Amino acid sequence: MLVYKIVETSIVTEETLERILNQWMQQGWDFDSIQFVIRDASKRPSMAFLFFVKEEVREEDHSLPDDRGAG
Repeated sequence: MLVYKIVETSIVTEETLERILNQWMQQGWDFDSIQFVIRDASKRPSMAFLFFVKEEVREEDHSLPDDRGAG
């Protein structure tokens, strides 16, 4: 199952974006994309959303069905 992680930052600098990328990739997340929020008054982004993905392996549920109502 594919799991997503979204990281929001209002400090949009090269150093901050690099730190966020390195932090989450070291934890096993793969970088997917980045979206910038730009206001009309400025060409510089005011926020950024970084999207990461990770494949999560689910263990099969081998429990027995609940038969409390049978009888």
